[in-house]
Amino acid sequence: MLIEILGLIGLILLGLLVILIIKLLFMLIPAAIVAFIVWLLTRSTWLAGIAFLIIAILSILKIL
Repeated sequence: MLIEILGLIGLILLGLLVILIIKLLFMLIPAAIVAFIVWLLTRSTWLAGIAFLIIAILSILKIL
């Protein structure tokens, strides 16, 4: 009985973790697209990384 309850709680937590990771990935897709475009235009990973961070931070702030 106790093992079943612990297993159920574990599965619920695992499900929530998977949902949060998928949501995070969908939130970061625009930042990745912008970074890729910047990289294509400049061939600079430094500028692409900066673009990714700026768009990711703006996406997070938009949600809050």
